Amino acid sequence: MGLAVSDPSGVVATPVRTVRVERGLAPDGVAAAIAAALRPLDADEVVVGLPRDPSGREGEPARRARAIARSLAEMVGLPVHVWDERYSTVEADRSMREQGASGRTRRAAVDRVAATLVLQSYLDSRRSGARRSGSR
Repeated sequence: MGLAVSDPSGVVATPVRTVRVERGLAPDGVAAAIAAALRPLDADEVVVGLPRDPSGREGEPARRARAIARSLAEMVGLPVHVWDERYSTVEADRSMREQGASGRTRRAAVDRVAATLVLQSYLDSRRSGARRSGSR
């Protein structure tokens, strides 16, 4: 699972690290691993990727992501947003391949890069919405 942060003004997302979690770990366990990784980052809010299917429907992976987000919000006491992550891993892998990253390098970094793409999408949407509404 990748982690990314934004600059203080919320303009640019940057990859931070990958958090390893056991496959099949309960949502509370995943949330605890993420919460531990967030502590040194001094976050104000959190964005969790929401894995929808290509048509936009939410299946079991999305329900699991929402459960993780709810648990995480309780654990860290911060606003936690879910954000569509469709194709983020595919796009991250494609981008890294275009930059000449080897297969080993891509496998090691793809989750961080995907997290960065998801966060950047969230930040861009928030800024464009704020400009339209004039509220930020």
